[in-house]
Amino acid sequence: MIDFRNLKVDFLQNPYKILNPLSIYIVEDEALIVSTIETALLKQGYKVLGDADNVVSAIKDIKTLQPDLTLIDIQLDGSQDGIDLALELDKQQLPYVFLTSQTDSETVGRVKKTNPLGYIVKPFTEAGLRSNIELAWHNFESLNAKFLILKSEGRLHKINQNSILYLKAFDNYCYVYTTSKTFLVPHTLKHMAEQLDKDIFVKTHRSYWVNINHIDSVGLNELVLKSEPIPISASQKSLVLSKLKHQ
Repeated sequence: MIDFRNLKVDFLQNPYKILNPLSIYIVEDEALIVSTIETALLKQGYKVLGDADNVVSAIKDIKTLQPDLTLIDIQLDGSQDGIDLALELDKQQLPYVFLTSQTDSETVGRVKKTNPLGYIVKPFTEAGLRSNIELAWHNFESLNAKFLILKSEGRLHKINQNSILYLKAFDNYCYVYTTSKTFLVPHTLKHMAEQLDKDIFVKTHRSYWVNINHIDSVGLNELVLKSEPIPISASQKSLVLSKLKHQ
């Protein structure tokens, strides 16, 4: 049970804290700067999953930890730099923002070959860091408004919502069933439902959200979705039927 008294106190201490904070991974080779960035991010309500000072470690951690967003310094330890890491993340369609002091023409020229969500120049302020991250993530979500961005099996998947059949709760995880593949994502059904297009999705049961465009028939206690039965609760049935009529 949630203790709302503690939640209120916690919110007053940290007004930027949200229930599903953006998870961020830091790639930076200066320990003091890593600490400064981490402190600023935590203060603003973000979740910091870890950090690395080189490309090899970063790629390994990002695959395992699956952050929402990665902050990348260009100058790193080792033979590869942040731009090399960015090119690798581009291949996997994983979002990132450059956080660096390097603004020379050669570096900017190499950066043009990558697809960052933003470019934050050091030194930065806490407010500047937060506003740049929020703007970058807003643009990312806007570009993918008709898509659902899923983290599954160490990769980020961009799924057209029209191709999704239904979502099913599985403890603190959620299954997303599409016309061609099934994904297990590390988020609750409630969290995933917040991202759905409510014009085509409806809650049929406490454990299910269904795409009405794929419903074949509705029975007494269930509906049929591409030959698969899905439970429908009495409290949700009228809403489902109403959506189908206005489809």
